[in-house]
Amino acid sequence: MPTKTQIRHANAAARRKAAVEVPKPNWPPLTPLIPTSDLSLETLLEDQVIIARNLFTSTLCKKYVSFLSALPLKTTPGQPEKGDALRVNDRFQVEDPAFAEQLWSSTSLKDLVTGASDGPKVTEEERKRLWGGLVLGINPRIRVYRYKKGQFFDQHYDESNVITLPTIPPTPAKTTWTLLVYLTGPTTGCVGGETVFYPELGPARSYPGSNNEDEGKPLVVELEVGMALLHKHGQDCLLHEGRKVIDGEKWIIRSDLCVKR
Repeated sequence: MPTKTQIRHANAAARRKAAVEVPKPNWPPLTPLIPTSDLSLETLLEDQVIIARNLFTSTLCKKYVSFLSALPLKTTPGQPEKGDALRVNDRFQVEDPAFAEQLWSSTSLKDLVTGASDGPKVTEEERKRLWGGLVLGINPRIRVYRYKKGQFFDQHYDESNVITLPTIPPTPAKTTWTLLVYLTGPTTGCVGGETVFYPELGPARSYPGSNNEDEGKPLVVELEVGMALLHKHGQDCLLHEGRKVIDGEKWIIRSDLCVKR
């Protein structure tokens, strides 16, 4: 009888295969953008949760919501597959290395993550320890999520995946951090839908947790238009959830940081 992990891996493989077969959208240009010099990474939870405000401008977010609304989104089933958390949302996914490279290099994401924008504040080895290795870019499997009123993503862990980046020659890689880019928030009429982390329960591999009382409280990340959220996944992933949307729509572009393996 297959284990829960084997079932989850099988489900993930099926989703990857489906993403490859989907035609690539004609994504709008990633403009306008705020200069990298005006942006920075902000740590919300040490070595676990990091944000970059205004990675996308509000104008770009509005343009992308309009574009993504026309994609053939599919509603996830109310009854999750065995081994998966309950999630109710509309989603679209596609394997698109070209758009992944644009999202990585055309925005400030690459410079912020690799430290090209902040000088010698952090050593290369410290950066590798933070991100789980030498960062190569982001996962070509792009996912788009829309949460309408009443939809949510129950408590869960994000898994790390072993992938091969379609470079010449192909590059062995693995994912280490989840990337979420929020396109809507309270200023666009979206109420609820916050991402909540539970550090007191420890990461997926389980450890007693911190002695710091503040670190034991749930961390609530409010939606913010254009903000990128990075959080560690795999064995170090914290239990987290996407709260129910009370009103409006919550739109997200999802990928992952990839490191060399």
